[in-house]
Amino acid sequence: MTSSKSSYDAVVVGGGHNGLVAAAYLARAGLSVLVLERLDHTGGAAVSARAFAGSPVRLSRYSYLVSLLPDQLIADLGLDLRLASRSVASYTPTLRGGRPDGLLVQRPAGPETAESFRRLTGGDAEYAAWERFYTEVGTLAETVAPTLLQPLPLEREIRERVDPAVWTDVVQRPIGEAIEARFADDTVRGVVATDALIGTFASLHDPSLVQNRCFLYHLIGNGTGEWRVPIGGMGAVTDELARVARAAGAEILTSAGVSAIRAGEDRAEVSWDDAAGRHTVTARHVLSNVAPWVLRILLGEGEEPETKPQGSQLKINLLLDRLPRLRSGVDPEVAFAGTLHVAEDLSQLEAAYADAAAGRVPSTLPGEVYCHSLTDRSILGDAPAGTHTLTYFGVHTPASLFEADPVGAKETAVARALAALDEHLAEPIESCLARDADGAPCIEAKTPQDIERDLAMPGGHIFHGDLDWPWAPNRARLETPAQQWGVQTDIGSVLVCGSGSRRGGAVSGLGGHSAAQAVLASR
Repeated sequence: MTSSKSSYDAVVVGGGHNGLVAAAYLARAGLSVLVLERLDHTGGAAVSARAFAGSPVRLSRYSYLVSLLPDQLIADLGLDLRLASRSVASYTPTLRGGRPDGLLVQRPAGPETAESFRRLTGGDAEYAAWERFYTEVGTLAETVAPTLLQPLPLEREIRERVDPAVWTDVVQRPIGEAIEARFADDTVRGVVATDALIGTFASLHDPSLVQNRCFLYHLIGNGTGEWRVPIGGMGAVTDELARVARAAGAEILTSAGVSAIRAGEDRAEVSWDDAAGRHTVTARHVLSNVAPWVLRILLGEGEEPETKPQGSQLKINLLLDRLPRLRSGVDPEVAFAGTLHVAEDLSQLEAAYADAAAGRVPSTLPGEVYCHSLTDRSILGDAPAGTHTLTYFGVHTPASLFEADPVGAKETAVARALAALDEHLAEPIESCLARDADGAPCIEAKTPQDIERDLAMPGGHIFHGDLDWPWAPNRARLETPAQQWGVQTDIGSVLVCGSGSRRGGAVSGLGGHSAAQAVLASR
């Protein structure tokens, strides 16, 4: 299959969710659009897949929750999409003085949450600090969220609408300082801190504040910070985006690996290869849904190893015959209903960072566990009763740890991740694993190198690089639509439409929306 035209208004390079968002907006506005996807399917990291032989279960194999996708974007595109809230925000099993217990945070928080804080910390002060902190930083989220579908505001426009203490805590000083000042309990501190570390390798006291930017993005989804489960799995999101884009007239070609972009200020040529050979089309705009580091290579600038992003995560997908019992005695369907934090006390997080920064797989590996099947049973198909999925996301596992010995380091990391979980279980997690058609345990692990190999994300970085603040610096040049929407490159005809845009990162659609609006504003 090849393109129907030799020239388009816009060519989108990469059929991940942001590229499909951009294509849908532009096609609905009447522009001719071609999407070129290297893989044999669209979706990028936001896909559902049958990962285990003989099992009907469709896992959200890479991306696993929907965070920032605005309700207004869903309405704009007429997406038939269900995003379900989880009844539990988080559960953190603890083991203090040999006594198993845990910290439960409901959604919304209620008396059981207050009692859980009281039992863990011995009083009401920590829960009061929790409520006060999230109320205060929530005002920043409520201020930023409505701007995400608008041209970039200037930093001062946001700052003047936010309490100065909150601005200092989140935007000006390392987030670790605020966490340590506001909370006394090691576990509570760690639960707050983890939102700063997903996919981000940094100390909570890093002066670059990359961890602060990660923390902010976790707060601002629709103004609430809630991460929701897509009914039907992550693939349901991108399948629906592809459907809407095609219905609007966009052409989508898969197995079409872009090999070169030759671009000027007002026009570009895009070449790709498929089974039939090489093809080239021209376009007024090229929207890049690949990482900026990859885009530079496609533009002929060559690789720059020293600037290559480095991802930091260990993703483990498991299929279980049953949910494991916990030593604390909490109902597994409560413990696993939200985010289950493992080895994520603040002291453990910082110790793990120190290990990894020294080139060692952390001796105690922090991570988070999600059970999507408790919220969305549709992904199980006709699997036997009791079957559940678990997704583990480990932090402080940068790509550099797996370079010298990819197999051995991966085995070590997986073993330590499962050991950290087993510490809080009444039965080993491996005893609960389902078996595939060949009798092998249903477990797969993805290091940053695996992510790079599977998805062509350089360094396996899930954000395509370090996150930016979702506003423009006060002295930023905002003269062109591309600059105003945070999607500019050095070439006028080429825009960034993916996670590498100013407001990119996570499953949000913001990069695609911003690039599409910049194109439409330039007509």
